Amino acid sequence: MNGLTTLREMRPERVVRLLDAAAAHRDAVARGEEVASPRAGQLVALMFYEASTRTRFSFEAAIHRLGARPMAFQAAGSSAKKGESLLDSVRTLVAHGASVVVVRHSSVGAARFLDEHVPVPVVNAGSGTGEHPTQGLLDLMTLRDALGTMEGRRVAIVGDVRHSRVARSVCHGLVALGAQPILSGPGTLCGPELAALGADVRPTIDDVLPDADAVMMLRIQRERLGTAAMASVAEYRRRWALTSERAATLAPSVPVLHPAPMNRGVEIDGDVADSPRSRIFDQMANAVFVRMAVLEEGACA
Repeated sequence: MNGLTTLREMRPERVVRLLDAAAAHRDAVARGEEVASPRAGQLVALMFYEASTRTRFSFEAAIHRLGARPMAFQAAGSSAKKGESLLDSVRTLVAHGASVVVVRHSSVGAARFLDEHVPVPVVNAGSGTGEHPTQGLLDLMTLRDALGTMEGRRVAIVGDVRHSRVARSVCHGLVALGAQPILSGPGTLCGPELAALGADVRPTIDDVLPDADAVMMLRIQRERLGTAAMASVAEYRRRWALTSERAATLAPSVPVLHPAPMNRGVEIDGDVADSPRSRIFDQMANAVFVRMAVLEEGACA
């Protein structure tokens, strides 16, 4: 089906079409206009097998703005606890009338598998350490708002890149739009193999900031680290954080992003997160409009 499970190798024209549709929804809402959508009156299944705040609520807001209705699936109280497979759970919701399925799951391939096996579009709301394509799109929207054209832009992504599904999706989207991702982080969290994402991998944050047209900071994903070695928080902050002092070396035009949740005082200082250059809460606002565009695209296919 015509779902959205990855940004890898997505055609640039599709990326631009989704970003333009999201911007049009944002403009319409700002004018106080009601959205006339082919999703109106339909049921949208939200299947979150992992914790979520921003993604889940922004999808719910997008569904309501499109005039659709959410079907909220709670894994903790579902038949999944009785051994029901993911596919059977999704087929049940489709049988109950879901016209699109939004799924977050710890398995990297879950969304793609479902999109190949159910008769409605599947939207990937985060799959393990794989991808998070709607987050990638809203980050691209925010970057485009701040920078204009993305062609030739250099975007630094710093921190725990190895475990970040957001970073993977953003890299794929940046490459599609002709931009250059620059990655940096501790060796256990950002290795040279990540150059396969089309990125320039550099050893320290101080090596990337002078060339960056935009900076995205990532949190340490402790829930995915396992036994991976990591320096103390104090050492991580000293070597990798976007501190007030480092931010002061950036040109005023360089925006700062973070997919959140933030660990203030660890990967980013609070006054940087709250500064005029910060686009962090713009990212959160754009999330609703990007997810409206994604859900609507599947209805128009």
